[in-house]
Order: sequence, then structure tokens, then C-alpha cells
Amino acid sequence: MFQTFDVTARPEQGPPRLAALRKELAAEDLDGFLVPRADAHQGEYVAPRDDRLAWLTGFTGSAGFCAALTNIAGVFIDGRYRTQVKRQVAADFTPVPWPEVQLAGWLKAQLPEGGKIGFDPWLHAAGQITALTQDLKGSGITLAQCENLVDRIWQDQPAPPMQPVAAHPLDYAGESAAEKCTRLAKDLHGAGQAAAVITLPDSIMWLLNIRGADVARNPVAHGFAILHSDARVDLFMAVDKLAGLQDHFDSAVTLHPPEAFLKAAAALNGSVAADAGTVPQIVADALGSRMVPAGDPCALPKARKNAAEIAGSAAAHLRDGAAIVEMLAWLDAQPPGTITEIDAVTKLEALRREDQALRDISFETIAGTGENGAVMHYRVTEETDTRLEDGHLLVLDSGGQYLDGTTDITRTIAIGTPGAEERDAYTRVLQGMIAMSRLRWPKGLAGRDIECIGRMPLWLAGQDFNHGLGHGVGAYLSVHEGPQRLARTSHVPLEPGMILSNEPGYYREGAFGIRIENLLVVEQAPALDTSDAEREMLCWRTLTFAPIDRRLVNTAMLSAAEKDWLDSYHQEVSAKTGPLLNPAAKAWLDAATAPL
Repeated sequence: MFQTFDVTARPEQGPPRLAALRKELAAEDLDGFLVPRADAHQGEYVAPRDDRLAWLTGFTGSAGFCAALTNIAGVFIDGRYRTQVKRQVAADFTPVPWPEVQLAGWLKAQLPEGGKIGFDPWLHAAGQITALTQDLKGSGITLAQCENLVDRIWQDQPAPPMQPVAAHPLDYAGESAAEKCTRLAKDLHGAGQAAAVITLPDSIMWLLNIRGADVARNPVAHGFAILHSDARVDLFMAVDKLAGLQDHFDSAVTLHPPEAFLKAAAALNGSVAADAGTVPQIVADALGSRMVPAGDPCALPKARKNAAEIAGSAAAHLRDGAAIVEMLAWLDAQPPGTITEIDAVTKLEALRREDQALRDISFETIAGTGENGAVMHYRVTEETDTRLEDGHLLVLDSGGQYLDGTTDITRTIAIGTPGAEERDAYTRVLQGMIAMSRLRWPKGLAGRDIECIGRMPLWLAGQDFNHGLGHGVGAYLSVHEGPQRLARTSHVPLEPGMILSNEPGYYREGAFGIRIENLLVVEQAPALDTSDAEREMLCWRTLTFAPIDRRLVNTAMLSAAEKDWLDSYHQEVSAKTGPLLNPAAKAWLDAATAPL
């Protein structure tokens, strides 16, 4: 299997490791050390070698950091992980609600007399350090670049990943690497920039039409790149990863070992574009005054999927949806109390693996029943594995990495007979999901401008959820892709071709969780049958097709328009996935998608 159920971190491991780290603080005359969940490439996901935050604290979430001081160690986590962190860290660590509590303010409160905080300049983006330095002005607290102190005490730290890289076929990419480089180089030249530094792994993969396996669940390889304004590319990546790719790279791409990257960046002439939000501080130092703060040049072009990428994603979602239907049909046949969360995960992965285009799952499958469903990013282990009992809800959030696309789908499923409270909450979540799916909006709006649409039914009941409504998704790349998001913090206008998730939820700690998720692609909205339209409008096209559990819907709460949407969606699910199913699953689907 791709997924394992081993316990990867234990709370009791944290205190002795924290004690060892504090000895290093004393040796270096530091008052603290910052431990982010990051690597030198600043991607969201990290290889085992770089999972320092989990190793030190026990917290395994995909975002957060630790500020380890001599007398307190704060673990900063956002709303997605408030429940999870309580389960995973020992009392020696103090959970800190972030971003409500900012690091600078917390440090000032802990070090009123001032102090010196160490950090690894490879693991913090230049923008982060600049902002933190500014916020600490006048406090007597200074930041000091230093060797990574966690690496110093991590005696069995895994080796750097060295997985092979493969070419990504043009049929799936839709545009050659040379064409992409030329297109982006013209933008650099027009802006008067000699080059751009690229550190994000998925950006490099997209630009050069390659895929790797250095990070589990993400088809990326670790490396760095410099794109010049004449369309030349210097790629800094271990040569062992690139065996057999000589014919893939044209003469404009020059290969270098990764250890040559910093010196090459320092030797660049002219202004150099770099994303302050992702370029490591040590690279910014090497660039000096030549660095022009600019976004990653690949970010928006990568987000605007071309026709081939959209077609591939749609095809992958259709096959993936059929696997989900087979899974739901199987699950419905299991009497309550007879299977566990691990059984569900194992069955779903087995169904997905029947597809020869599957290369991995796109993230660790979340299968949380009962109170585990309230842990938003719950990962089942052999120790937490729970039976699916009568009256439970099962939150099943999963996806696949297929050669032609990346999928991500969540369904919440009734086990036995659900309660009225659960059904009402589920219906509000469904109403939010439907409202976003039906939305038309003026071109130029960003995720922050419209994401409240998916929250309104919950807000009217005094409820909410502590995660964004949706995230961008790559084309056989990272399942979390920026810069597009449906979130209050997203200022990036939505554009045709962008793929995002639509996933409202509701979580009651200690009781149950609910989430329903489809992936959507932004399109030009069709013209209305009226002469009153004044603005260019955008809309969504749904990519995900799998039934929504009608047993959990309180139909009395739905409007006629909401009922029509759900019935129409289920008709599409039946028409699109039905031909791909075995007879038993097809019969189950016919019943599951019957009109309300």
C-alpha cells in the first residue's frame, strides 16, 4: 500500500528531545530556536529528513512551527489543528493559536528583557524574517542565523531523498518546456529583470515538464532553478535523479549539482526576481540588493490550466469517481460495527490501484469516524483505529495522483441511523457546498470575496469551520496549489482554468465531523438570456462525480433550487460513472442517486 498506519510520532518522545535542544541553546548562547515545518525549497510538504517539527514535538500537521525557548516551547498551529495538537504533544509544549497570536508578540511576552533567537536561514523565507525583524524592533530581541540545532541532535535523521525523475508527457502537459520558458522569459525581459530564482519544487516540475518522487504523495523532486530572461535555465539537482533524461532537456537547460546553487545565485548580474514568500533567507542574502521582490514566475501560469491539463484532470476525476462509487457501495454493505477506519482506507486504496495510471495517493487518506471525524486532518494509525458503529458519521477525505490529473474528494457517510442533530448540520454544510457550486461572480474577484457564500448556511445557525473553503489543486502535481484559494486571506483574482476545491465542513470536538468536497474549475460564465448583463462573469464547472449521502439530508431544510441542484448533480453522477461500474455497484448507484 501507499499508505501505512504506523505511529510516526509519540508525545513522550518530545520532552527528552526538547531537553537536548536546550543544551544546544546554552552552548550557542541563544535564548531560543525556531523550528518550522519547512525545507530549503519552501514547499508545503516535506520529506522525512526535513520533518523536524514532528520529530521534536510530535505534531504531524502540515503547517505550524515551534519556538523553543529555554523555559517554554510554543507550538504555533492554525484552526485546522487545534484538536489534533492536543492529542500529539506532551505537556512540555504549549499550543499557541496562530495567526491570532503572532510570533513577535509571543516572543516579547516571553522575553521582556530581550534575547537572541536562532534560526536556520535555509528554512525561513526572506519575507518571514524581514517581517519578524520589523515586528521585534525596540524589543531587545534579535534574530541570529545559525546551524540547524535540531539536525545536530537528531542522530538517526533520514538521508536526503534521491528518487528518480521522469519526463511528463506533452499530451498531458499541453505545452512544451521550451514554450513555457520562452513565455515566462519574455515577462522577465519586459520587467527589466535578468533572471528569476525558483525554489518551489512544483514550479520547477511544471516549468520543465518533469515529475519526481522526493516527497510522498507529491510528484516533485528537490532542486533549484534559475530562469534567465533569454529563456535559458540552470537546473540544480542531483545528477543521480536525472538518469535517462538527457533527451528530454534541450540545449537551453544546463544541469548543475545542487551545492552550486548558492554560488550561482550570488554571481548573477542585473536585477533578479525572487518570491520573498518562498525564497530562503540565505538565498536572499546571496542576491543582496539585486533581488527584486516578485511572485514566483510559474505560480499563476501553472494555476491557469490549459485545455490538455483540464481534460486530463476531468478524465482522472471520472475514473476516480467510479472508484469512490465502488467504495461507497462496498461500505454500505458492511453491517455497523464490523469494519474499522483502516479497513475503509485499505479498501479504497485497493480500488484506486486498479487504475494503471495511478502513481500514488494525493495525501494520506482521512477516514475519521465518530469523534475522530472532528479532527480535520486525522490520520488513522494502528493505535487509533476505530470501528464504524451505528449512528456514526464517517468523514472520508482522499485523492489520487494519476498521470493525467490530481484528485481530492470528501464524502461524509452515515453508518447505520444518524441522529437529527447530525443530519441538520450535514444539510447546512451541503447547502454551503451547493451555493458555491451554483455561483456566478464578476471577473476580478478573489477567493476572499466569495468564500463566505459557502459559510452562510452555517453562519445563520451560529456555526462555522476553522479552515478555508477551498484550495488550489495541481495537474498531476501538489494537491494543495497556490496562489489561488477560497479563503479570507486570498487576494489572487480567480481566472479561467484554475482548479479549486469546494469543501465546507462542521466539526464538533468529541462528537462528530462533517465535510463535503468537490473539485471545480473556473470557466467563463455563459451569456444570460437578458440584455441587462453589464459585466463579464465567471462560474464553476464541477470535475468531481460521486454521490452525496441522501440519508443525511434533511430535505425540509432545502429550497426548491437546492433540491434541483442535487438531483441534477446525481443524474450526472449516474450518467458519467455508471458505465464504468460493475453491475452490483451500478445497482447501488441507481438507488443512491434517485431524485429526492
